[in-house]
Amino acid sequence: MMELHPHDIAHGGEAVARHDGKAYFIPGAMPGEVVTATVVEDKGSWARTSLVSVIAESPARRTPPCPHASDCGGCQWQFAVEEEQRRWKRSTVIGQLEHLGKIDTPLVHETVAAGPDLGYRNRMDFRVVDGSPALFRQRSNDLVPLGECLLMVPELQEVFSRLGDLTGVERITLRAGTNTGSVIAVVEGDLPDQIDTWGITVVHRTDRGIQTVIGNDVLTEIIDGVTFTIPSDGFFQNNTDGAEALVRLVGDALDVEPHETLLDGYCGVGLFGATVGRSCGRVVGIDSTPGAVKYARMNLANAGIDHHVIAGSFTKDIEALDEYWDVAVVDPPRKGLGARGVEAVTAAMPRRIAYVACDPASLARDARTLSEYGYEFVEATPVDMFPQTYHIEIVARFDRLQLDDDDASDRDDS
Repeated sequence: MMELHPHDIAHGGEAVARHDGKAYFIPGAMPGEVVTATVVEDKGSWARTSLVSVIAESPARRTPPCPHASDCGGCQWQFAVEEEQRRWKRSTVIGQLEHLGKIDTPLVHETVAAGPDLGYRNRMDFRVVDGSPALFRQRSNDLVPLGECLLMVPELQEVFSRLGDLTGVERITLRAGTNTGSVIAVVEGDLPDQIDTWGITVVHRTDRGIQTVIGNDVLTEIIDGVTFTIPSDGFFQNNTDGAEALVRLVGDALDVEPHETLLDGYCGVGLFGATVGRSCGRVVGIDSTPGAVKYARMNLANAGIDHHVIAGSFTKDIEALDEYWDVAVVDPPRKGLGARGVEAVTAAMPRRIAYVACDPASLARDARTLSEYGYEFVEATPVDMFPQTYHIEIVARFDRLQLDDDDASDRDDS
């Protein structure tokens, strides 16, 4: 056991301390505290530890509101007040942009608080153990049965309380459209006898696909005044207030003109195209999931937006759009755009790009690559989509640098 003095939060959410030139990562500790810890994994230049005791507490430390916080891996930061969590998130974004993005003093705004700090998740994916919904223990394959989950929106907490014995169920996903009252349970494994008492739509996922058992197999949600239809197993932002914040920030970043065309890259069911796209002349989009593309077309059409959306790989198939775009929004998976994604989004030389990121490190790496393609990082705003966890969404703005005469001539000739 050793005494450590954590001084920062590392990318990944753990406090970090240095001792005799070595970095020690301490889950559950806070910068400014004095703690004791034992090493559980030694990698030479760094080590991961297990927190034993807190000798001197941070004034931002609190008792976690959830009784499962010490065991469940769904949350990592319930021991810290939300204001401190948001400071850590901003600091992480700045650190990654400086270190990996090679950006001097990047403009990163204060972290936006998106709605309530508990009761915000409109989707929860549970495994089932001993007939109870469960989540994984932190950094473990062990499952922790849950009597409640404070992260869920009230609509899902109510359904959760009525689930009953889930013996035979392997997984269960609960989803809610918080602005519409639409609620769905997606069940894998045996269907419980009591599903009629849940009072919601129930769909059954098997090797043969999705079968609707009760109700309709789609979810509906309203974001920024636009109604979205979402397949029961399709991706949508898991925090409704957070989705509203992302739409506003992307719209502000792009500041599109009525005559412009917007590229919605990794468009999903069209969240940004159907909202921000109302301010421009046309939306073009691409997503690798055909089911999502089907609903993106539907949602854009229902919003009255001229559009062209195709199914395909963003990095490999974007030329199939056969379109030009003036501005772009991209919302790639956690690994980011990568070099080929940057090449794809800049192919039409848009004047501005809004980049929605869920990993500060991926954003920073892509920012460096974007600079090589003539795009300057302007600003970023972290959004606290997932309070009580280290996870974060970021909206970053990149502007195309002024073309020189030769570049402008090349584009005019193309």
